[in-house]
Amino acid sequence: MLAKITSKNQLTLPKAALQAVGTAEYFDVAVRAGQIVLTPVHIQRGDAVRAKLAALGFVETDMADAVQWARAERPAGAAPAATARRKPKRSA
Repeated sequence: MLAKITSKNQLTLPKAALQAVGTAEYFDVAVRAGQIVLTPVHIQRGDAVRAKLAALGFVETDMADAVQWARAERPAGAAPAATARRKPKRSA
């Protein structure tokens, strides 16, 4: 099978090649001994969320702390400190 790379470094994979490995939206790209190797990757939404949280430096204890904070009892009608609204300043 032959595929041509465009001036924008885009490549259309032959339909027969994709059918042979199954449909995938993402591919892992590796270079081995002068060859480009594409491996289909099936990313699940949960994996994407975990990867983003890891990139932001969140750890499991951060999540537990956030849940505990959100479930904390507050006086009736009181907003959490982080979301309390400020009264707008009135101009004279």
